[in-house]
Amino acid sequence: MALSGGIDSAVSAWKLIQAGFEVEAVFMKNWSQTKGLKYDECPWLEDRQDALRVAAFLGIPMHTVNYEKEYEKNVLDYFFKEYKAGRTPNPDVMCNKEIKFKMLYNWAMKNNFDYVATGHYAQVLVKNKKSATRTKPVDNFLRVAQPVDNFFDKTVGKSSISKKNSGTKNSLTVKDSDFDYFLGRSKDDFKDQTYFIYNIHTPQLPHILFPIGGMKKSEVKALAQKIGLPNANKKESMGLCFVGKIRLKEFLDQKLKPKPGNIVNGQLKMIGKHEGLAYYTIGQRQGVKVGAGGPWYVVRKDLKKNELVVTNDPNDKQLETREVELHSLNWITTPLSFPVKLFARFRHQGEIVPVTVEPVLKKRGSLSGNDHFLVKFSKPQLAIASGQSLVLYDGQICVGGGVIV
Repeated sequence: MALSGGIDSAVSAWKLIQAGFEVEAVFMKNWSQTKGLKYDECPWLEDRQDALRVAAFLGIPMHTVNYEKEYEKNVLDYFFKEYKAGRTPNPDVMCNKEIKFKMLYNWAMKNNFDYVATGHYAQVLVKNKKSATRTKPVDNFLRVAQPVDNFFDKTVGKSSISKKNSGTKNSLTVKDSDFDYFLGRSKDDFKDQTYFIYNIHTPQLPHILFPIGGMKKSEVKALAQKIGLPNANKKESMGLCFVGKIRLKEFLDQKLKPKPGNIVNGQLKMIGKHEGLAYYTIGQRQGVKVGAGGPWYVVRKDLKKNELVVTNDPNDKQLETREVELHSLNWITTPLSFPVKLFARFRHQGEIVPVTVEPVLKKRGSLSGNDHFLVKFSKPQLAIASGQSLVLYDGQICVGGGVIV
């Protein structure tokens, strides 16, 4: 059980114990620096202490794993690189991809655990291939469809043979091939976190549990109080994944040296000065320092001229996007044919809108790669930025996602 020190993972651990699982907790130390944070604190240390208190309260052992080098290389370096290139990255997406569901997942599999459980608001859905019944959520740990430890090469990025079942009390030895697995949205639509975890690989799903995916946040908080968890009153963590609340400018200044330049309007007339293009994103209003005629919205960033193009019309057509190209698209559930009609959101808690998806073709008509796709919106969308993730849905099922070119 990935125990972060927060309420969600603590309640998840408790639910697993109540369901009859043999639970061991693991805390990930991913970042210990404080430079650039809003508050002069050491969030990882406080979080680990809270996790230890929860583990002691629940009577379960807790491991601590250190992924600081991997986090800096695969998450923070990506964060700085993308901002330097004028894009708007999502480090939480990369953190889940590279740390939680790669480093931690592989650690768990190598240490003979049957499942990795997290406190995400999401669900693993399972369907018996031999049954015509609808897909069911695994949130209550259905004994009927709970295959364990039975597929080849279950570690991410490496080839290995599955280890033997470790004897989890609540396990059944059922063939994975008898079931189809899907990543489903949580019961709590507002808290749903499938946007951040769309890079999960399909073969991992039989070994992943989201114990609170079938609950609303209010129910989780109430249960934490009822159980008497030592962190029941802890505030929800915000900010950069495992780092905390950051001052973006100060944080970026650690690695980047943004160059000040001109702010221009739609007619390319200079109307102000910007502090560096890396500090702005498409659609941004706050922080655009133009005195009169506002508010002003960022339309685009001209990297060659080092100009920030803005508009004071919130309905400006320049803010609209009708289609985007995605790269690094991960299909959890691959469509049978293309083009395909799905739904999408391009920011966490953003509106889910109808789209049509098809592969990107080269001039000669051949595929440009199996991870580049064109997404066409049924209606123009506002303020879409390069570097953001766009996640695709078929009803309640998250079928995959990619990064906007």
